[in-house]
Amino acid sequence: MTTNTADDALVSSRSAEVRPRWTGAQLIVVLVIGTAALMVSLTQALLVPVLSELAVDLKAGGDGVAWILTSTLLVGAVAVPAFGRLGDLFGTRRMLLITIGALIAGSLICALAHTLTMMIIGRSVVGLAVAAVPLSISLIGVTLPKAHAPAGIALISAMLGVGGALGLPLAGLVAQYADYHWLFWICVAGGVLTVPGIVLLVKEPKRVAKGRMDLVGTVLLGAAMLALLLPLAQGSSWGWTDPWTLGLLAAAVVLLVVFVVVELRLASPLVDVRTTARPSLLLTNVASLCVGFALFATLIGTASYVQAPAATGYGFGKSILVGGLCMLPGGIAMLLLSPFSARLRPRTALIVGSLIIAAGFVTRIVLVDSLWQVVVGATISGAGTGIAYAAMPGLIIHAAPRAELAAANGLNALFRSVGSSLASAIGGGILAAMTISLAGHELPSLTGYRTLFAICAGAAVLAALLAVFIPRHAQSTDAAFPED
Repeated sequence: MTTNTADDALVSSRSAEVRPRWTGAQLIVVLVIGTAALMVSLTQALLVPVLSELAVDLKAGGDGVAWILTSTLLVGAVAVPAFGRLGDLFGTRRMLLITIGALIAGSLICALAHTLTMMIIGRSVVGLAVAAVPLSISLIGVTLPKAHAPAGIALISAMLGVGGALGLPLAGLVAQYADYHWLFWICVAGGVLTVPGIVLLVKEPKRVAKGRMDLVGTVLLGAAMLALLLPLAQGSSWGWTDPWTLGLLAAAVVLLVVFVVVELRLASPLVDVRTTARPSLLLTNVASLCVGFALFATLIGTASYVQAPAATGYGFGKSILVGGLCMLPGGIAMLLLSPFSARLRPRTALIVGSLIIAAGFVTRIVLVDSLWQVVVGATISGAGTGIAYAAMPGLIIHAAPRAELAAANGLNALFRSVGSSLASAIGGGILAAMTISLAGHELPSLTGYRTLFAICAGAAVLAALLAVFIPRHAQSTDAAFPED
């Protein structure tokens, strides 16, 4: 018995050495950076429930209102890779502060806007802030000690889903009881509160990247993303066979090919194509696209589903607020399960999380009789998304060179954004094509929603399969956070 006690004490001593306690300063750093990431991700979901109110107040048609969302998407697609590389070259903390400044300025413009033009300008400025999330992930990865970095990264990454899940009920609450401009004032206040914490408490990591900013590559990638995302966002109104839609998609392919050729010839490229093509990074990025697709489909396939009239055969005729609240348990699950993801190997966490997402969507297909069943299905998908999202930066940080860490995280975030855009285009197309007629209005049918959920389940399973083939111990020789 004495020997066992001594052995236990030795094991406990070694565990204490391996896993030191969190310090107050480390927890505050995670809280400050996490709040910044949350505010940015919040802005991407806040407007969805209040678009009809925006259209009336701004005297805008459907196309004009769509540009309020599209402007943020397009600017963010350019800003994410550009700020990632700028962070590697000139300081991740510095670039994070600039993006938070864009969040504050853009939200302030929107809060004061009473015309469609000013609203679009404000949302375009907010698009620059989208880069704050991958910058935050990179900053946490190299600021915290190795023992705590995975948990910090998992928490920051989970904010991508948490912001979306919290944004819908918050917007619903404001839409029901106050003016929608308050949504932007909330973003202004949140951004202002995070700046002093970052300035005073977060140190700028030592920069190891060399070279200069690749302006040619930035322009090419930005143009390619614009050519890809613009038709995805506007295809339903333009028409999928419209010459503009097809022409832009073709231009995107050409521009991406030119971008790869140019980057291969540069000594200091925006994206190191050879490094990005490694299986450990390439498979992670494609899996991120699949998970991003599933997350956005959860958002568009839950609130509107719950708000549909009961006469549709599936809806519950609930308010915007109730529709948003149905997403809240999923957001809480994302937040609570991110530490669980940090305890697993990133590859394992991605597989587990993706399969849980698929299970959630299968639940949505099968259980349609009660509101609580919708909430359960959305919560299961949310829990899986939290685990999967938290795993992806871990895979990136194990495989990407330290000098390219922010750029690699930015590219991964870009893949997630493309996945969300595909979900919006494909999901919107499915729900518009599979409809029922009710009181002279065309509404999505239950078959349409089930088809969307089945595609999402398939995307999640594909992400799990891709994760299976990610090499177990693949990492760069100068990885920012090498495995033991």
